[in-house]
Amino acid sequence: MENSEEKEGWLAVDIHPWVFFTSAAIIIGSVLIAILFQASVGDIFTTIQEGIATGAGWLFIMTMNIVLVFVLVLMVSRYGDIRLGGSDAKPEFSTLGWFSMLFSAGMGIGLLFYSVAEPMFHFVSYPLTEVGTAEAAKSAMDLTFLHWGFHPWAVYTMVGLALAFFAFNKGLPLSIRSVFYPVLGEKIHGAAGNVIDILATVATLFGVATSLGLGVQQVNAGLDHLFGIGQTPLIQVFLIAGITMLATWSVLAGLSAGIRRLSEVNLVLAGMLCLFVLLVGPTLFIFKSFGENLGHYIQYLPVLATWNETYEATNWQHSWTVFYWGWWIAWSPFVGMFIARVSYGRTIREFIMGVLFVPTLITFAWLTIFGNSALNVEMFGAGGIARAVQENLPVALFELLQNFPFNAITSGLTVLVIITFFVTSSDSGSMVIDIITAGGNPDPPKLQRLFWALLEGAVAAALLLGGGLVALQTAAITTGLPFALVLIFMIYSLRKGLSTYTEGPGFSMPPYEHGHVFKTVSSHPEPELVHGHVSWLGKQRPSRRVMSEAEPVRGGKRGVRRLFGGKKQKSAKKDEGGQQ
Repeated sequence: MENSEEKEGWLAVDIHPWVFFTSAAIIIGSVLIAILFQASVGDIFTTIQEGIATGAGWLFIMTMNIVLVFVLVLMVSRYGDIRLGGSDAKPEFSTLGWFSMLFSAGMGIGLLFYSVAEPMFHFVSYPLTEVGTAEAAKSAMDLTFLHWGFHPWAVYTMVGLALAFFAFNKGLPLSIRSVFYPVLGEKIHGAAGNVIDILATVATLFGVATSLGLGVQQVNAGLDHLFGIGQTPLIQVFLIAGITMLATWSVLAGLSAGIRRLSEVNLVLAGMLCLFVLLVGPTLFIFKSFGENLGHYIQYLPVLATWNETYEATNWQHSWTVFYWGWWIAWSPFVGMFIARVSYGRTIREFIMGVLFVPTLITFAWLTIFGNSALNVEMFGAGGIARAVQENLPVALFELLQNFPFNAITSGLTVLVIITFFVTSSDSGSMVIDIITAGGNPDPPKLQRLFWALLEGAVAAALLLGGGLVALQTAAITTGLPFALVLIFMIYSLRKGLSTYTEGPGFSMPPYEHGHVFKTVSSHPEPELVHGHVSWLGKQRPSRRVMSEAEPVRGGKRGVRRLFGGKKQKSAKKDEGGQQ
């Protein structure tokens, strides 16, 4: 049988025009405003953050609790046996590779930034405990566990599960709008769907940019600690530019060779750093603290999770809990999309247990090792970490390492870990945004991903120049606010979709080998992409996609294929190895 093959090259573009150009315009406009009005934009960011935190902090807290309860109920329900991709679906990645990517995408830079800084800050500034006491130390770890524990991972779990279910089991595009098909029907292909995807794109980019901004501040602090180069926004902008360039390698290498390998390198390097602190630091104190921290967190979780400062009339949560919830919600399209993309073949129960519990326990272990080591130094040792943290948050981890041997080596390793997390966050974020703005194409052209990776770096640089940490926090909660309402809507839609699901043809993900994607024809139809998007094919490149002559043009392109910078070519092959 003769088969036709369409090949795309470096100049290939595959976009949904409304989503791509509107999102890009909003983001670029924000960057220009931050640069042009640099002198006054810091005060504007402070005012916006205070207004949202005061008026909508309760909404963030309520949303996070509703999502956590929904995910736990779903895990033990009859829907837990549904397999993502159909009953015959097999996972793409090994369990270790899967966990590595989950952890790197979900936490990464932020965990390195706050693992020492947050417990230290709460230890000396939490308004409901006496500063510097044992009770203050317990509360500091309780609050840190709250902000990094089940709640953020529940949001990632719910968004990732919804995306994976509607893409792999319902045959819809791998896009945020697809989750709302049970409620909106065909309207997801129109203006309503466009608005949802635009919100997701903007929230994702600003959420990732917040993490990149925090990461580069910490890289700057580490390099200053090692070489005395100083800590200024200009140095941080140059660092963003340099590290963003490193992310291009991961983009070009692809999902399997790039992100997966870097994620595993991250895990090894972070594990080495963690093991060093555990063995050289107050080992017995850490082991005793872990069980006590976990028990205290679970015991007081309902109180901590629903606290709104109603009766205290304080605003401590504005810079902490409300910021975190806005940040996690803003990150949820990115992490949820990425988790969905790498979780094909898992059952819903396996998915929830893997995404909610395993990374959370690893996070708790990390926080205990670093946070309690710092508390031990502060309470029973030389001290000084809390004071340094109050003066400059990014130096916290390096101040802790200064109390242990081989300080220069461990500080250098820390900088390296932050940089690798920076690269994976940038590449993963740009891949997810590229998928959304390509109308749900799970393997969009790399040129677009490079564009979004560069734009992420530009946004992070603009936020740092415009207002530093306050600007980063404001960007997170501002973009997270409208998406909090989307999450509530998403719960209802996912529940409705699961209740009407019957086993049928699924979506076969392409196999991977040495970083190359080999798409094969399968009896399972690929999901159609969102109506109305446009694809241009660039110069021919090698490909092993085999397509039957009788097979219709898929991907929702509706025949809209234009040439850009090259010729569209067809080749004929015998149908060998096309089925797997």
